[in-house]
Amino acid sequence: MSPGVLNTIEVVLNGLMSGVLYSLVALGFVLIFKASGIFNYAQGVMALFAALTLVGFQTGQVPFAHLLNAVFGTDYHHWSSGMHHAAAIALTLLVMVGFAFLVEKLVLRHLVNQAPIILFMATIGLAFFMEGVGDLMWGPDLKALDIGLPSGGSLWWEEVTRAWAAPGAEYYGMYIDVLDVWATVIALALVAALTVFSQYTRTGRALRAVADDHQAALSVGISLRAIWVIVWSIAGMVALVAGIMWGAKSGVQFSLSLIALKALPVLILGGFTSIPGAIIGGLIIGVGEKLFEYTVGPMIGGATENWFAYVLALFFLMFRPQGLFGDKIIERV
Repeated sequence: MSPGVLNTIEVVLNGLMSGVLYSLVALGFVLIFKASGIFNYAQGVMALFAALTLVGFQTGQVPFAHLLNAVFGTDYHHWSSGMHHAAAIALTLLVMVGFAFLVEKLVLRHLVNQAPIILFMATIGLAFFMEGVGDLMWGPDLKALDIGLPSGGSLWWEEVTRAWAAPGAEYYGMYIDVLDVWATVIALALVAALTVFSQYTRTGRALRAVADDHQAALSVGISLRAIWVIVWSIAGMVALVAGIMWGAKSGVQFSLSLIALKALPVLILGGFTSIPGAIIGGLIIGVGEKLFEYTVGPMIGGATENWFAYVLALFFLMFRPQGLFGDKIIERV
């Protein structure tokens, strides 16, 4: 094969791996929207908060250390040398489940039957609250996140793909980051597990029943409050995995919360109520932005990855606002 074809294949592969990570973030939005009709603006901040908490446990940092030291005149910053990766992840997951209970008890319980815009505004307030609490708990500085996954280019894959080039061609192999491969495998496993959970378990069927009709679900004995806790817990788990993957790539910093913005075009393409739509929408965005940058970017000055997804989403809003897999809403007057 020619180097041009091989470069295109490399771009597509990297786009697919980026798309899986976009899908993972979008999945948290879909789960909460399906079960409660709430567009959770705080999903990106949940990923940030989960990553900050994980790093705090890994390094043995004292929560609210700066605040406690300022109030009591102490100088304690670390309670231990750190925790094992698995223990830190398990403890962070418990924190996210506890957060789900608090959201249901302090926020959602008081907003039953309120207008969607009120629920949306509540999640905006929740996002700013979580960001502020995360800052107070763990500090604003950039943090490195390491859970033992390998990173860097795969030399084996470069050697394999180098042999695919035509004889005499100057081609040095495809660059694939091993961390991206691990992130893709983990994300795919999580998506598959959530799909099986949704389709084949009693709790999953209850989630889908609530998504279809809240009142009908309540009439057959399904607890709406319990479903909300479950779905926010699952969304917290998804946020934790997304925070780990993105934090391991670029470090844990407060701009990590902006990954939620990249999920918006994914949701518009796939539909706000479809798990398969979130997956396919993420893959389309991931591959599309990489190919557009590779083919068209050099002609118009580059940096097209920053806006390509939003322009594509705008076209979808014009011609198919419900997305590829969303339900078409028909209102009779």
